[in-house]
Amino acid sequence: MTEALLVLEDGRTFRGEAYGKLGTTVGEAVFATGMTGYQETLTDPSYAQQIVVMTAPHIGNTGVNAEDDESRRMWVAGFVVRDAARRPANWRATGSLDDELVAQGVVGISGLDTRALTRHLRDRGAMRAGISSEGLSAEELLARVTASPQMTGADLAPSVSADQPYVVPAIGEKRFQIAALDLGIKTATPRSLAELGVETHVLPATATAADLLEHGIDGVFVSNGPGDPAAADYAVEAVRGVLEARRPLFGICFGNQILGRALGLGTYKLRFGHRGLNQPVLDRVSGTVRVTSHNHGFAVDAPLDRPVDTPFGPVEVSHVGLNDDVVEGLRLLEAPAFSVQFHPEAAAGPHDANPLFGRFVDLMAASKEGSAVTPPPVVESSTGEHA
Repeated sequence: MTEALLVLEDGRTFRGEAYGKLGTTVGEAVFATGMTGYQETLTDPSYAQQIVVMTAPHIGNTGVNAEDDESRRMWVAGFVVRDAARRPANWRATGSLDDELVAQGVVGISGLDTRALTRHLRDRGAMRAGISSEGLSAEELLARVTASPQMTGADLAPSVSADQPYVVPAIGEKRFQIAALDLGIKTATPRSLAELGVETHVLPATATAADLLEHGIDGVFVSNGPGDPAAADYAVEAVRGVLEARRPLFGICFGNQILGRALGLGTYKLRFGHRGLNQPVLDRVSGTVRVTSHNHGFAVDAPLDRPVDTPFGPVEVSHVGLNDDVVEGLRLLEAPAFSVQFHPEAAAGPHDANPLFGRFVDLMAASKEGSAVTPPPVVESSTGEHA
């Protein structure tokens, strides 16, 4: 086995064995608490330039397959696991995770104490780190880490977005057509919308409001993605144009932060972020609690106790994280727009929040009929479930 080294920017060092491609990599070290879904995590564009530490101890047991990827490639800067599976054991597996990491050039490390590493990141916060299996000393690797860019101020969405527009057709009868601003969209999102009869025109991250309005006849979706929302002024301007046109809009994750900025709210970096499949969130509109899938290191800065006036009417915090009171959703009261910080498509993860897609469909239906401009009351969505 080839030895590997992980060094955090504060100098903390861990030693283990090389996993995946041999080499050296740097990025922001973060931990993800999901017990499953490592393939979806690796291929989630929101993890671009991040070294992901899996808190579940056994990784790779189910191998990899051609169906669970959330984008065209793996985006993580590095991968850290406690016990890597010796061989996959699953009827859906078409290969091993180790071989796929090698094929896609992902440098990783295994055999270290991920519990100690996670506790360190939880106490000190997410920070830059490096992994090397090329014989670098801890001092040499630390020098590379401290010379690497910070996540704060990083504009990453254009680097993970689609180069050209594409269309995901509706399944069955086409009921609505929307434009999706691809800031790092996952394949499960347009697939979830397609099941509700929505045709999605996915546009690159730098698409303008005019582009979105041209293709989004009935509504606009703003996707998840990586980086600092404070650096994505182009997306903010596009969303403002959609709001001015009063076209129904739904944003998730990075899209929630972009909507917040478009409304004049601020954003800030969380200490260690939310990354996992088990985050409890209170839907303040319906009074229900949902267990949700998260992947974000930034959040919207908005008061929880009152609506805020914006150029597009008052906005209220619709969802709150129950672990730390972080803003997890926004809802305009006089315009057809809302957003959540978590993932309704939840691939992998719980499906408690999936009815939010139905809420978006209901909003488009109401807007099309001219009967409402605000998100509909939370009763039964068009999916037949409580949203």
